[in-house]
Amino acid sequence: MARRAAAGLLRRHLGPLAAGETLQARGMYPKQYGAANHAFSRFYSIQGQQRSLYGFRTNVETDDTQQSARMNFEVQKRSFSSAAAHVQRNPAYSVLNSDDVSYFKSILGESGVVQDQDRVAVANMDWMGKYKGSSQLLLLPKSTAEVSKILSYCNSRRLAVVPQGGNTGLVGGSVPVYDEVNGILTCEAGCVLENLSSYVENKGFIMPLDLGAKGSCHIGGNISTNAGGLRFIRYGSLHGSVLGLEVVLADGTVLDMLTTLRKDNTGYDLKHLFIGSEGSLGIVTKIAILTPAKLPSTNVAFLSCNDYISCQKLLLAARRSLGEILSAFEFMDRHCINLAMKYLEGVHNPLPVSPYNFYVLIETTGSDESYDKAKLEAFLLRSMEDGLVADGVIAQDISQASNFWRIREGISEASVKVGAVYKYDLSIPVEKLYDIVEEMRSRVGDMGQVLGYGHLGDGNLHLNILSTKYSDKMLAQIEPFVYEWTSKQRGSISAEHGLGLMKAEKIHYSKSSEAVQLMASIKKLLDPNSILNPYKVLPQSVLFQKPRVTVIFKAIQDKII
Repeated sequence: MARRAAAGLLRRHLGPLAAGETLQARGMYPKQYGAANHAFSRFYSIQGQQRSLYGFRTNVETDDTQQSARMNFEVQKRSFSSAAAHVQRNPAYSVLNSDDVSYFKSILGESGVVQDQDRVAVANMDWMGKYKGSSQLLLLPKSTAEVSKILSYCNSRRLAVVPQGGNTGLVGGSVPVYDEVNGILTCEAGCVLENLSSYVENKGFIMPLDLGAKGSCHIGGNISTNAGGLRFIRYGSLHGSVLGLEVVLADGTVLDMLTTLRKDNTGYDLKHLFIGSEGSLGIVTKIAILTPAKLPSTNVAFLSCNDYISCQKLLLAARRSLGEILSAFEFMDRHCINLAMKYLEGVHNPLPVSPYNFYVLIETTGSDESYDKAKLEAFLLRSMEDGLVADGVIAQDISQASNFWRIREGISEASVKVGAVYKYDLSIPVEKLYDIVEEMRSRVGDMGQVLGYGHLGDGNLHLNILSTKYSDKMLAQIEPFVYEWTSKQRGSISAEHGLGLMKAEKIHYSKSSEAVQLMASIKKLLDPNSILNPYKVLPQSVLFQKPRVTVIFKAIQDKII
């Protein structure tokens, strides 16, 4: 494209955010979430296990409950299919009894022990309705001491415990402590991410992570799952942002690692064991986290590309040209845009004139409005001249910027409205990232629609396969192909969502057997009775076998003797 034509396109379509405006409104579509900060994430003792909706019954059954369970099994089997492992309850776990309930009430009070079936049922079901637990009791601790007493008791009784946060209104709000000189926030695990964001923004800082679910997710859960999100390209993972943790171990020991020091090379940095461990090694109760300064200048551009190669080249050009002000680089294929336009209320296509194959959302944040604006516009001019960008628009106000982000953040919400959705969160080298989307389309054919979108700057693909209903036939086309393909590229089968129950038995696709065995050894060391988040993260076959490393050491020892 000639320079004059590109400049004309810029004049017609591109404009900066108004002076002084920020993107605090990013993703602020209506939400039904509570606003209170909560001291601790809830967690509950379980008698059964979290599992796929069909195929299991409770431990104690009458003839009526057996018949009801069989009917539920048939209904769910017709309408839902899952690749999640069917986990049989470990008989080593104890069964909850009235003495247990009385003990919990003695330390938490009546209001801290929930037995109401409706409230417990909500806690037992994941937000997608895919997994259902069989827990009978919901506990609401308000302090580290209470968490410690609960875990100590459960460990002695071998009662399994599932830590859980988000989607609940708890009492016992906490007041974060903030060091404005160093930008360090210290808070309790039950604080809602969006509330923390508002808190630090009022002091001139931002949280280093931003998620579509920020209105309900708890910071303790974010730490435990090592949540990624939209700011990863700028601020990196939580392993770099979290300075200190307080964690309660399975036996009730309170592990105080709540330092706010930026540098500390004394021994092993144990906090990293708990970041991303999904509550399987200990319960995070307090966090110290580094928060970046809130910069006054923000621009958001919504661009179109003709092919995926152009998206790759645009990412490289953005890193080189925008450098320190680049804060987000998200991509979506045209199927995502079509879906968002059809199912999301109140959004409009920023580039409606012609359909394009790919779309890219770029955000910049900096301290000099005129400099950042000139830098972004110069970058877009060059990208259009080089043929990397077919069309584009820069948000001129908060409303337009929010619309751009609503499209990107609303894809997951829109996909659920189709009916059935198979979701995969993959980390793949950028040059290969979209290949699996195209191969999956060939495999699925007319049975469903395949979407590809995600954090291109992080090499993180969200692969969604949509259909009107779940079926074993569809699942057979997807798995294990999606895991095998990712493994061949030396990618990760979970970029930011974790393993949980769904992928616990599939960890070998991304980790060597030696690495998995070492993880199991760490789990046995910190939680020898396996009461914390059972059946998750690691394969049961590995957890309940003799560690290979022990055998090796014994053989060496015998030889030396």
